[in-house]
Amino acid sequence: MSPWFSASAVSPAIAAEWGLAGSQTAWLTLAVQLGFVAGTLVSAVGNLPDVFPTRRFCAASTLFAAASNAAFGLFAHRLSSGLAIRFATGFFLAGVYPPAMKILATWFRRNRGAALGILIGALALGKAAPYLVNASGAPWRTDVLAVSGLSAAGGLALLFFLGDGPFSTPVSRFDPKQASRVFSNRGVRLASFGYFGHMWELYAMWTWAPVMIRASLAARGAAPALAETAAFLVIGAGAAGCVAAGLAADRVGRTLVTSVALAVSGTCCLVAGFLFGASPWIVVAVGIVWGAAVVADSAQFSACVTELSDPAYMGTALTLQTCVGFLLTTVSIELVARLSATAGWGLAFAALAPGPVFGIASMLRLRSLPEAAHIANGKR
Repeated sequence: MSPWFSASAVSPAIAAEWGLAGSQTAWLTLAVQLGFVAGTLVSAVGNLPDVFPTRRFCAASTLFAAASNAAFGLFAHRLSSGLAIRFATGFFLAGVYPPAMKILATWFRRNRGAALGILIGALALGKAAPYLVNASGAPWRTDVLAVSGLSAAGGLALLFFLGDGPFSTPVSRFDPKQASRVFSNRGVRLASFGYFGHMWELYAMWTWAPVMIRASLAARGAAPALAETAAFLVIGAGAAGCVAAGLAADRVGRTLVTSVALAVSGTCCLVAGFLFGASPWIVVAVGIVWGAAVVADSAQFSACVTELSDPAYMGTALTLQTCVGFLLTTVSIELVARLSATAGWGLAFAALAPGPVFGIASMLRLRSLPEAAHIANGKR
């Protein structure tokens, strides 16, 4: 998943080379979001993760994403071509993330929350990786190509070193009605609502927190390499959060753990932006707490869907959930861009807090229903 933020990580260099304003560079991330939405929509309507061998579909998508990301480093010389290639990268990444969750779910019935927590933790590290690569100080195109190498290595590892899990289901027949049936399931619908509240916050934070941290540390005279490393740590902290939340969710319940994570990240929304220009240690410390909490719950929403949906079309359900969630991110990313320019970082990040509030309400509602008995072996 490392190509996701490969352009965002090098956006200052791209902006200088192409003569872009900050609002224009944001579209290098928004194009990926929109491509991902398009890809998941095609995938969900076509039941692609269910009607094709999931592991091969996922590996092929990874390699195509790596190739399109490399094309950005090699051939993008203006915003128009850059956006088209970034859209393609997001489109192919749609075949990586939801199918990967389905693959892992076929390996685990017990401890599924912990397993998916590790997977989403790896996703967080992968998305943070371009910032660490960028700390090398190499030309931005070299950094982008290095990230493509990481992505390709992941796809090849998936293809050659992973088999199908013992709980995998046979390839399903194409059924166009499955996409519309997903949200008619009350449990899946509420778990998805929790996910939507989470997504309102997540990608806007991942997109803009590194920008705020760079500017805040620069205002205090910190070296650029330190700011890049800090950005990596803030996003990468999500790996630890995902694993911890996964282990806890299998023991005390998914709805409880997701609600606590949403409460912590929502509080950080209200605090982090107002720390702009404060001590770098405080800014980074709060950023790491936010980074750990903001994605800690992500795997548990998906785990709920795997436990509550039709097993034969689990991939379709996961893909449709992510499709709508990522569509919401395009709005919140742009909202933070506009508010940060006009009202400052404090109010910009505070505008993300309604997402966690909505997510908590949805998960507590799910906790009160009979469907919750099917989550985490009855631990809700």
